[in-house]
Amino acid sequence: MPSRVLVLSASVGAGHTMAADAVAAAFRGRPDVEEVMQLDVLRTTNEVYRLLYDDGYFALVKSVPWLVGWGYDKSDQPFNMARALKAWDRVNNLDTVRVIKEFRPTTVVCTHFLPLRIVSLLVSQGTLRCSVSAVTTDYDFQGLWLSGAFTRMFVARPETRDHLVAIGVPERRVTVSGIPVRAGLGQPVDRAAVLRKHRLRGDLPTVLISAGAAGGDYVRAIVGQVQRIPTPHQTVVVCGRNATLKAAIDAQTFDDDAVRVLGYTDDMPELLDVADLFVGKPGGLSSSECMAVGLPMALVNPIPGQETRNSDYLLEEGAAVRCNYETTVGTKIEGLLKDRARLPAMSAAARRIGYPRAAETIAHDVLGDVDQLLWMTRSAQKAMLRVAEAGQPLENPRPARTLAILAEARSGMPVAVVTDDEVSRVDDYFGGGLRHGEEVTVSLDQLSRPDRLALRVRPKTDPHLLLVLRRLVGDRPSVALRIERTAGV
Repeated sequence: MPSRVLVLSASVGAGHTMAADAVAAAFRGRPDVEEVMQLDVLRTTNEVYRLLYDDGYFALVKSVPWLVGWGYDKSDQPFNMARALKAWDRVNNLDTVRVIKEFRPTTVVCTHFLPLRIVSLLVSQGTLRCSVSAVTTDYDFQGLWLSGAFTRMFVARPETRDHLVAIGVPERRVTVSGIPVRAGLGQPVDRAAVLRKHRLRGDLPTVLISAGAAGGDYVRAIVGQVQRIPTPHQTVVVCGRNATLKAAIDAQTFDDDAVRVLGYTDDMPELLDVADLFVGKPGGLSSSECMAVGLPMALVNPIPGQETRNSDYLLEEGAAVRCNYETTVGTKIEGLLKDRARLPAMSAAARRIGYPRAAETIAHDVLGDVDQLLWMTRSAQKAMLRVAEAGQPLENPRPARTLAILAEARSGMPVAVVTDDEVSRVDDYFGGGLRHGEEVTVSLDQLSRPDRLALRVRPKTDPHLLLVLRRLVGDRPSVALRIERTAGV
């Protein structure tokens, strides 16, 4: 049966939407896809909520960036979100829920954690029946991405996968795909044609300065410094949608034949291909696009939190340098242009960690994912939070604090993260040898008597386990389970 694919994003900056565009494009035209719908959930909510979520975020970035970094760190651990904030999200996304239900998706892919939380709640309630995949859009994982039910988590790099596995997420549910970028990036281009189109010389290195989609005023100072670099070069400045910034830089460079100034442009992919150095912020999408084409980066003004961590990764891998002072950006760039060996080495490092086909990987794996959702009981969520805070499995853990992964006996696919205490409750009630590595059959008939199971479960563990078991069985008569792995033992 062809899939009905819903790609959800939230336009907090351009990156999440660009990732959704790339993923949606990878799904379109496939014979196993009936329809693809793309939705920005902030366009289906009320104006106050949208302004607080989007404009409020960037107001904080501009005025008190340290507070943004503090908030990022405070929400970095999984399942650590305040209940009041969850309720606020639900109340303000009723129209979003209506649109999702009307589309009747069989597959949902989220490029922002807000729609992921919404869809996870809907499938937990039984309102939706579909696979739910998350596509993270920064190099480090942020705790808000983890939800109580999902099918697959697509992450940017192997270390991120290892972190998720360490805190209790089954490895088979995590795929290292890279961050999805526009189709065609990383493919050969007609370099001479692109240079002619933008009136650029082929015998000079090209410095591409990006102000981002919205445009940043700090770019004026950077352009001024780059203009004063004595090493021969040429510069392309992309000002985004900031018309005031473009006018200012046009005036600043009007008599400089080595500078090209653009506003918002669809030519960014080809400019990335012909440039020798990118100067800009280390957003997840801009960074991954540079890596896809092997373009070294000079990083400026990272937002505390996710962009700082992106910066750390790119520096660690040798694909970027960081400009900590706006007053010395020109000096840093001149050093790179004068070193004939360094830029090629950085380019090779960038290409090594790039994933130009990330969107295709995501579409392929999502459509091949016939396995059911992974469920996490509330007790398991609390235990995962404690493991993440401790940085390692807890010493001498009590059964209620020790994580266990249940897998379908037939396929071996992990289907639930629970605690050892919950394993014993299931084992006692269904009369199996689950704790000894044997199988336990959970039947729909037994679950139809919730009072008996609830009496067994409720005194010692989270009654949410009952709901998880019901969702695991679904419409089938029964399901055979076994322990795949126990963490922290």
